[in-house]
Amino acid sequence: MKLYTKPGACSTAVHIALQWAGGPFQAEILDGPSMKAPAYLAINPAGAVPALVDGDFVLTQNAAIMGYIADTHPQAGLGGDGSARERAEATRWLAFGNSDVHPAFKPMFSPARYIGEESEHDAVKAAARTLVRGLMESADRQLADNTWLAGFRSFADPYFYMTVRWAHGTGVDMTGLDNIAAFKARMDADPGVQATLKAEGLA
Repeated sequence: MKLYTKPGACSTAVHIALQWAGGPFQAEILDGPSMKAPAYLAINPAGAVPALVDGDFVLTQNAAIMGYIADTHPQAGLGGDGSARERAEATRWLAFGNSDVHPAFKPMFSPARYIGEESEHDAVKAAARTLVRGLMESADRQLADNTWLAGFRSFADPYFYMTVRWAHGTGVDMTGLDNIAAFKARMDADPGVQATLKAEGLA
């Protein structure tokens, strides 16, 4: 398998999942210009990461890639114990990160996409921080009685970890979210996470 990733993007979560899966893989680190270059656009015409190439199979979209990694490395348990219930629980929390938390950051990253008046950009970012804070509070409650989001280590955890990193980097108020702080500390100490951050120049 070959992963195309950009440091600190949602694709870094896939990179962590591949580390956890334990199989052989390559990671090609891209930047903004290389994501729009013809060589990469031939792989993913959207010019976005992640993209995973496995032989003649090219897969895009984070959630689909996470499921594929789990299914091709069942011994890693990234989708649970093989039961429909655990797979659904892992997918529920992956969807929370992918469909709820990640989009909530977009007004902070690109406020001009939401409002043209530059004088309103700070207000848009502030509203987004408030939204992210509320989502983080939901996750903090889930982690009160669980070491991992789904109740077991799954492909949901790397994705949520990246959003926690974004939250700290964008000024979201994370005070009092002690369960998330403990989760982040566990992830920071994980060898697969450390290897990924080092490979992507984020350590």
